This record gives sequence, C-alpha cells and structure tokens, in this order.
Amino acid sequence: MSSPAQGGPPPQKGKEKEKKGLGKVLSRMKTVVLKKADQSRRRLSTLGLKAAPTTSAPAEAEASTSTPAPPTEAAPVAVEATKVPRSELFAERAKKLGEQFGLELPSTWYSTEGDVLRVEKPIKMRVHYYCHVCNSSFGISKECAKCKHQRCKQCKRVPSKRTEAQKEESRKKRAAILKERAEHQPIVPDWDPNPKKIVIKRPAKTGGQDLYYRKPRQRIRRTCCTCGKLFLNGKTCEGCQHVRCTDCPRDPPKKDKYPYGYPGDALGTRIGHYQCPECKHKFSIPPAAEVSCPKCSHPKVERLTPRKVEPEPDPELVKSVQDRLQNLKLKQ
Repeated sequence: MSSPAQGGPPPQKGKEKEKKGLGKVLSRMKTVVLKKADQSRRRLSTLGLKAAPTTSAPAEAEASTSTPAPPTEAAPVAVEATKVPRSELFAERAKKLGEQFGLELPSTWYSTEGDVLRVEKPIKMRVHYYCHVCNSSFGISKECAKCKHQRCKQCKRVPSKRTEAQKEESRKKRAAILKERAEHQPIVPDWDPNPKKIVIKRPAKTGGQDLYYRKPRQRIRRTCCTCGKLFLNGKTCEGCQHVRCTDCPRDPPKKDKYPYGYPGDALGTRIGHYQCPECKHKFSIPPAAEVSCPKCSHPKVERLTPRKVEPEPDPELVKSVQDRLQNLKLKQ
C-alpha cells in the first residue's frame, strides 16, 4: 500500500472542475441515448394493434361450404416493419451526438444485442401558397390577409405540382413496394393486446398468507330497530324475524340522499314522511290512520316511499348566478 507521497502530486482544482464539467456533459449524452431508445420501444409496442386477424383451416373449410356472406369491411393491413441491428442504430445516434458536441461515446453505454423493428413511412409535405401581387403567404383562407387578393392560378405554389413523368415514377415505386410486400410478408411483433391483470401483493412477515392490495371500501351495516342486532343475510333479522324497515338505522348514514328511507326497506312504524298534494308541504310525524297537513289543514296527505332525492340548490348560489346574468344583460 503506497503512501500519499508516493501516489504522485494531488490534482489541481482547475482540472477537477474540468472533469466535473465533462462528466456532466457525458451524463447528459447518456440520458439522451437512453431516452431515445425508450421512445423507440414505445413506438414498436403499438405495432401489434394493427396486425391482420388470422383464421384457422377448419374455419376456412366451413366458410367455403356455407352460403356466401354479405360483403364486409376490409381487414386492416399489417404494418410493414423491417429488422435493424440495435448496434447499428445506436452507433448512428452516437455519431450524430459526437458531431454535435465533439465527444466520443463508448459502446458500453448502450445495449448492442438483438434487433429493432423499424417502420418506414412516406414523407408528408405541407403546401404553401404565396400571393403574386404582394408576395405574402396565404393563411387558412383563400384571401390574402395583406392585399385582399383572391388566390388564383398565378399565385406561387410551394412545392409545385408534380408533372406527369413524376406521377408515373411514383406509381412505379408504389407498385414495386406492393410487389415486395406481397413476396415478403411484413414482420409483426408478438404483442398481447389483453395483458393479464396485475396483482399487487407483499409476502407476509410471519410466513403466512401473502398480503394483497385492495381498494378501500366503506362497509355498510344495518341494525334492527327492534332487537338491535345486525342484519347479516337478507332483509330479515335472525334474532326477532323483523323485516328491515325505514326505522332501522344505517351505518354510515346517508340522510342527505335518502331522507325518506333507503330503497328496498319497508315502511316503518315510528316515523312517517308525508307530503301535502295541495301546498306540496313535507313533514314527518308518527304514522296514524288520519293525517292532515299542518300548514293548510288538507285532510288527505300522501306518505312518501323510500327513494333517492337530489339535494336542492343553495339559494345563495342561485341568487349570485342570477345577479351575474342581470349584470351581463345591463352591459349588453
């Protein structure tokens, strides 16, 4: 083991700063390379969605013997993909980054194993028109925003329209591509569009059953209003055979949405909810044979059954909205 004196002179501060700056640039280059690789994997993972469905031999035999089916829509064509070595792909990216930043990236920074699927797509060109009067560019409309000139045939088009020779050449290229696709079937990656449900679990500390993650749920409990026991199975109490009614309490309660009882409950004998058909007044009193409205003394009132009720809007909020609408009308 050598002493500090034998190891040579300590590095200077300026060199340490230079190394730190160089290491920072190299780390950024590595991040860019890995990010582009991740994006290429994501693009390739979507290719399986457009694969053409295949049919088995028995199904084809049955289809040939059966009656002809009505014409249906054509099946989507599989995406054309070609295999490219991963090393060649990353070497090209490292070369471009080196030319831009003047650094040499070692091959150990990226993976060179296997192949990558690439999809070749035609280049799309945007068409721009320029006014021949003022030489300004047309926008979305066909009228020049500067001199109000309507677009005509004399206005310059970029790129210019293709000639017949160029159209014929493009037709030949397209025919050659279709012929090559017919001879060499495109590569479709194996991808399962219906992945299995992910189960989140954790092994138990005591060596028993594993712990599974489940979403928290609110347990609803109903208590019998006669004997105070919980309803376990069904709507009948196991202790006193009492049928669950609107008087049986609910934990947690939800009186704002179900003020007259919960759906599926029988009418209780302790509290009854009534509504007058004349003045629409609602009140709650113990059930009786003859009940009259305490507001207008109407002799016949209706008992309200358990149902969901939408909460009434806040009067202050309604008033504020009306004031805003009134102010808008005044401004107009």
